Amino acid sequence: MTAPYEDFADRLQQTLDRTRFVQGRGRTSALADRYAVSRETARKWLTGLALPELARIIELAKDFNASFEWLATGRGHFRLGVGEKSSVYLRLTDDESRLLDAFRNLPEPKRQLLVKFLS
Repeated sequence: MTAPYEDFADRLQQTLDRTRFVQGRGRTSALADRYAVSRETARKWLTGLALPELARIIELAKDFNASFEWLATGRGHFRLGVGEKSSVYLRLTDDESRLLDAFRNLPEPKRQLLVKFLS
C-alpha cells in the first residue's frame, strides 16, 4: 500500500533538494525545527503519510520559492512565473542561493546579528 500523499511528499523532497535544504537523516529534524512542528509531523510530510495544513503549504512554497499550485497539486511549474514577485530569485548564482538558504535557516537573532555585522 502506498502512502496517501506520496505525490506531495515527492514534490516536497524535490523542493528541498533544489534549494539544497539539509540532506540525509538530518532533513526531518531540520524541517521540524524550521516550522516548529514535531519530528513525527515532519516525517509524515516527507513520507507522504500526512499533508501540512493549507497555511503551511503556502509558507513552504514562499520559503522555498516554489509555485504553490505545483507544490500542492503538481500542476504548473516548480518556480513562480516571470513577472511575479519572487522571479528575481531565479537570477541568483549557486553560491548566492546557498548563502540565502543558509541565512534563511538561521534563527532570527542570528540573522539580525549577521545583518548588523555586514552593515
